[in-house]
Amino acid sequence: MPTTSAAVAKKKKPAPIGLTARSVAEMKPGAKPYYVTDANVPGLALRVGSAALGGAKSWSIRYRIGKRMRRYTLGDLKALTLASARELGRDARTAVKKGIDPAQKKQDDRTAETVGTFAETFIEQHAKKKKSWKSVKSRLDNDVLPKWRHKLMTEVTRRDVRDLLDGIAKRPAPISANRVRALLSKFFNVAIQEEVVDANPVTGTARPGVERRRDRVLTPDEIRKFWAGCNKMPAEMAATWQLRLLTAQRANEVHDLTWDELDLAGGWWTLPATRSKNKLSHRVPLSPPALAILKDLRKKEDARLKAQKVPKPSPFVLRNARGKKQQAAAAKLFKLENFNGHDLRRTAASLMTGSGTSRLVVSKVLNHAESGVTAVYDRHSYDAEKRVALDAWARTLATILKQKKGQNVVAFTRA
Repeated sequence: MPTTSAAVAKKKKPAPIGLTARSVAEMKPGAKPYYVTDANVPGLALRVGSAALGGAKSWSIRYRIGKRMRRYTLGDLKALTLASARELGRDARTAVKKGIDPAQKKQDDRTAETVGTFAETFIEQHAKKKKSWKSVKSRLDNDVLPKWRHKLMTEVTRRDVRDLLDGIAKRPAPISANRVRALLSKFFNVAIQEEVVDANPVTGTARPGVERRRDRVLTPDEIRKFWAGCNKMPAEMAATWQLRLLTAQRANEVHDLTWDELDLAGGWWTLPATRSKNKLSHRVPLSPPALAILKDLRKKEDARLKAQKVPKPSPFVLRNARGKKQQAAAAKLFKLENFNGHDLRRTAASLMTGSGTSRLVVSKVLNHAESGVTAVYDRHSYDAEKRVALDAWARTLATILKQKKGQNVVAFTRA
């Protein structure tokens, strides 16, 4: 029985095409992943992942080494342009002509990578994507690398992790040990993604320190001592601390406050999504005392600019009071035992709820992370309630400041 040509025909592979940056960018993912081979560099191909998995694009080079055909991944499209991929593809082909297997060489290099060398990669390519990267580098430099710098990544065991964490906890610094454990867990997860190791040695280890949630709230007497300390500071430094208490916002949000975020005429501070912890914009009503502080700073800034022959405006409201060392030195003026700057936010929130403001409204004032369908859509629907809450808190604070040591607090919830 004769067979049809369709039954015996072999499925032809798509012919190589002259890729361009535009054609690469416009390639759409399909139901299954597929390869598009470049006509410019033999063996170079762009892999387009399936639509179900996001359609990620990556470069690879296919070559023959001895009797074996191999495919060597060069990198994803986010890291490599078409020109860069072609250059790496040519380098790989040159290596193959010399009898070097690029994929095997990469595997050998990975196996020989030390904690110290991978730490450099981790800092540059991952940690630096966040503002806190310097603290990450500090923990690696001070707590990890002195012990493990020359240790191969593939040789780090769970026992090594436990011994390192136990040593930190016995300094004694159990909470620091917890932070190092969390960092190492991420460190090795990235190493798995980069094909440096196959498993995370932190998995299965216990947290060395028992962390207790801090619940310190300033007493009325301590609030008066705090405010008296502010009165001994330069205007911008005093404003930094006072605004943290009056607005109940986070330290970095107040420190990095810019003039373009303020509507002094309307009495609003709009924190952009790029600066808020939950990556959502946040409107903060400015109570009369908070507004008075900011207007005074605006007046001083205008006078400074007018006095200069060549005005040099700064985007920052608190331009002379943003340094962490400056803040730490100023905090000593409060003479408060076991004081932490975050205590101000907690104190404001506690006294607002104690004055009758609902926990939901206080949560809106604090800009806590939300979940659910309405989380994004109703963020501005509480503006009126937030203003009532912060105005009432400002009046409560004014009452506390007028009272003498040991007097009871009179709290206001309404105008």
